[in-house]
Amino acid sequence: MPPDRLDVLEREITDCRKCPRLVQYVQNVARVKRRAYRDWTYWGRPVPAFGDPKARLVIIGLAPAAHGANRTGRMFTGDRSGDFLYEQLYRAGFANQPNSKRADDGLILMDALISAAIRCAPPANKPLPEEIRNCMPYLEQELALVRPRAVLALGGIALNTYLDLLKRQGLIASRAAFPFAHERELCAAG
Repeated sequence: MPPDRLDVLEREITDCRKCPRLVQYVQNVARVKRRAYRDWTYWGRPVPAFGDPKARLVIIGLAPAAHGANRTGRMFTGDRSGDFLYEQLYRAGFANQPNSKRADDGLILMDALISAAIRCAPPANKPLPEEIRNCMPYLEQELALVRPRAVLALGGIALNTYLDLLKRQGLIASRAAFPFAHERELCAAG
């Protein structure tokens, strides 16, 4: 896969303004800031995927955290979820270091790419259905470009978004056969 195709998609994502509610929210969070990060220059726009463009594993989260990726510009960087995720990726050999606090901290993912169901931090971590639909083509394009061997969905919205993609592509008939449950392994078409 030519890396420039993923670069083009990344620019399209970071320039996206399809969801006025989310655009306003991430820009407001970037302006008001959390006290602990008042000296930071926040990213404050949609966050692209991060990792190895030749990944065999794609991890799909819900969305950037308001004071995590919305601040740093890199998925799961600078938030508590990322602290846990990057430590586990490091232990499994997918990351060169066990933590990530800043986008320029030297973290490299090997054979893994982290994406999200939506690319802007949603208020109260609750995206609207149309916001998920607006972002779905970005995830679909990433998966088509990367062609992973496995997908790990972190949470119900991430799983349902991925299943909706499979359904839209005719690879599954319905999400019903794949209900969300914590620590559950599913095998779908592929």
